[in-house]
Amino acid sequence: MTTRFILLFLLFVFHLPTDGETISWKENNKLTWSDFKGQIEVDSDAAAVTASGITFSYSIRKTDNRITGFEAVAQAHFYPENSWFIKDRCNDHILAHEQLHFDITELHVRIFRYRLTKLKVSQTIKEQLSLLHREINDQLSVMQHQYDTQSQNSINKEAQLKWNAYVAVNLKKFEAYKSE
Repeated sequence: MTTRFILLFLLFVFHLPTDGETISWKENNKLTWSDFKGQIEVDSDAAAVTASGITFSYSIRKTDNRITGFEAVAQAHFYPENSWFIKDRCNDHILAHEQLHFDITELHVRIFRYRLTKLKVSQTIKEQLSLLHREINDQLSVMQHQYDTQSQNSINKEAQLKWNAYVAVNLKKFEAYKSE
């Protein structure tokens, strides 16, 4: 029987969630099955579901009604209450696959932070920030889908290893922008 895994994207625009548990991405803090606390979806044929996403907020500074600066915060989060697994169908290999979904979210947060440093303050900065946020979320969604498709949801171990290496190289490339 082919197992499929579903990745949920929880994309929050301009605010952090105020309720529910979240786990922020940290380099030395890997997910464990005890982090997956959500209700199993009985109609799903998935063995595990990882809910992760990017939270983003910003503030604008104005002087004399002109925008003079901005600050932005982007974070990678895992949502335990929306993530679940079926114990009898999961193992360490599948957990590593799910962890890489979270790592891909962190990679996109790093790219987001890098691209934020390239923005110039202008009177259209709010629109630029919104557009960049949408672009990053779209790119994240595409990569998550490619990852599951190419790795066949972890079944293709050779492809899984390639993805592990690809994400590791790119996390290193954007290390200056990593989550603390």
